[in-house]
Amino acid sequence: MVAELENSSDSSGSQADCVLAIDLGTSGCKCAVVDFNGRVVAWSFESVRTELIGNDGAQQSPDDWWNALRSTARMVVKQATEENRNVVAVCASTQGEGTVPIDKNGNVLHPALLWLDMRGQEMIRKQIGSGLFRVAGYDAGKLFRWIRLTGGAPSLSGKDPAAHMLFFKQELPRVYAQTYKFLNVLDYVNYRLSARVVATPDSILTSWVTNNRDPNNVSYDTKLIRWLGLDREKLPEIVRSTDIIGPLHDTVAADIGLPGGIPVVGGTIDTSAAAVGSGAVLAGQAHLYIGTSSWIGAHVTEKRTDLSSQIASVPCALPDRFLMIAMQSAAGSNLAFLKDHVFFNRDELSQEEEPPDVYGLIDKIAHRAPAGSRGVIYTPWLFGERTPVDNPSVRAGLLNLSMQHTREDIVRAVLEGVALNTRWMLRPVKKFLNKHPLEELAIVGGGGSSDVWCQIFADVMNVRIRQLESPLQANLLGSTFVAGVGIGALGFQDVSQRVRTKQVYRPQECHRAVYDAAFDAYCDCYRRLAPVYRRVNRSRKV
Repeated sequence: MVAELENSSDSSGSQADCVLAIDLGTSGCKCAVVDFNGRVVAWSFESVRTELIGNDGAQQSPDDWWNALRSTARMVVKQATEENRNVVAVCASTQGEGTVPIDKNGNVLHPALLWLDMRGQEMIRKQIGSGLFRVAGYDAGKLFRWIRLTGGAPSLSGKDPAAHMLFFKQELPRVYAQTYKFLNVLDYVNYRLSARVVATPDSILTSWVTNNRDPNNVSYDTKLIRWLGLDREKLPEIVRSTDIIGPLHDTVAADIGLPGGIPVVGGTIDTSAAAVGSGAVLAGQAHLYIGTSSWIGAHVTEKRTDLSSQIASVPCALPDRFLMIAMQSAAGSNLAFLKDHVFFNRDELSQEEEPPDVYGLIDKIAHRAPAGSRGVIYTPWLFGERTPVDNPSVRAGLLNLSMQHTREDIVRAVLEGVALNTRWMLRPVKKFLNKHPLEELAIVGGGGSSDVWCQIFADVMNVRIRQLESPLQANLLGSTFVAGVGIGALGFQDVSQRVRTKQVYRPQECHRAVYDAAFDAYCDCYRRLAPVYRRVNRSRKV
């Protein structure tokens, strides 16, 4: 895909210190030059292809990541130079829970297993489920220690690096034997930028091998590593997100057009970056991220875990803070599926090319349907679900269709289905944050650009939705502010004043009864269909 470039509305051309901010998501790589007031001088995006393997595998090429990063970085650095902006730091945020095996020379030994990859599911279940006393599929003693030290435990779905590494060890033993270090996506990007092999507290989190009780001193735990059957020497050194991990490698600097010696700051995975970039850094504030996946997040002072709902507070970019996170497996990917496999699938029925603003057109179509989509219910479980249930076997579906329904109803039902699932998550989130009533969510990510979807979220969840001026760039803002703290240019307490709001959406009382009824039906769909999905998908290893 040809990269796109957009200039900031700030065209004063005055000298200003900026950050080369990187946001490598599942769909592709964004790079931007951003100043410490949150103004984007220029940004560029290039897509990255995901390879699906059977029913349970999803991987990407780290070379594709790096090529997209180099291409987009060159474009924005060139624009920043023309705008007389001074890049003083480089900082990345990336998708989390990916796994890249590299050898001692830094060569990639296998495509990266993504957060969607479940090929290690059987291995992780056997590794952590053996024992006389079991709780929800875990050995009770092991589960207690995992929760006490880390705040969570390896996912039974196999979607995190703990299972990925076991997959390599048991199914690809040659790759495992040759592996010098297993890196998360952020760790790999930082290695390419600085030639230093490190992990941050949030990037190493879902390897489930660290003691996280002190957020400023996250360290490896020997017993957890042994329980997973992994080798300690294959895990990278841990640094803080705000640490300067080294200068930008001279070769990289020359390639993208920057002088050598610029500091590379540790950075964060996307959840932590979005939390900072949303401006919701104070007690009682929360954000909703709508991208390929989605989550609700809020900074808290205590490490806590709600195992029944798969919610925990975990290490993040802020010192002396944890990030409460409730994760939904598929959000914007449902719209992408609708676009790529229903509306514009390349087959004999295709009659036209995909229009340039297809998501804007989807908004218009959805807006024409009434609230509640005239009874159509959509379940957005394309890759199973994590919160408030950890169930890899459930799948997406349209229910209650009749001959009277139209494409408008179906499109709106997809948007409402994601919002209904988020409301489902909201119940345990509110309980988790009981000291701070949750009345507003800052919405970030690509889905936050949709005015129609913002209003749907407000109506379905009965909370205010604060739409950022640049919701698609929240991770880039987060990387910029983390870099600013890392080099001493600002403090985290300054962040909330540097994030601008476009609009606040308030719940419409006229839709309350419709969405309350839709939510009751949605939850009933899960209760009744979960056994069916489990039976149908058992033989598919999903």
